[in-house]
Amino acid sequence: MTESNAPAFELLAAQLLEDPDDDVTVTSTGLHVHGRLFAYLDGAGLVVDLPEDRGADLVGRDVAEPVDEGLAEPRGNWVSIADAEDWPELASEAHQFVGEPPVGRQS
Repeated sequence: MTESNAPAFELLAAQLLEDPDDDVTVTSTGLHVHGRLFAYLDGAGLVVDLPEDRGADLVGRDVAEPVDEGLAEPRGNWVSIADAEDWPELASEAHQFVGEPPVGRQS
């Protein structure tokens, strides 16, 4: 974590932790919902897991860069967002996306 992005990430984490019903936890690897990683700070950007079409849209508009995570259970499309002003909105989208139960399963 770079010094310049650490305060922005800490503020984002604090905002997400405000509502206990959101079930957000912060670990050394990043932000989790229901035990699943949905966002983390990597170098200059916040990396989030979004639906494939949303991630592709952000990359296509140069809002984000693609990230090849190679995770065992990716749900969507991991992208890195450099502009900290976009982090709250996109972290919230990632939280919602990863936190929803897969189609056909109960919550």
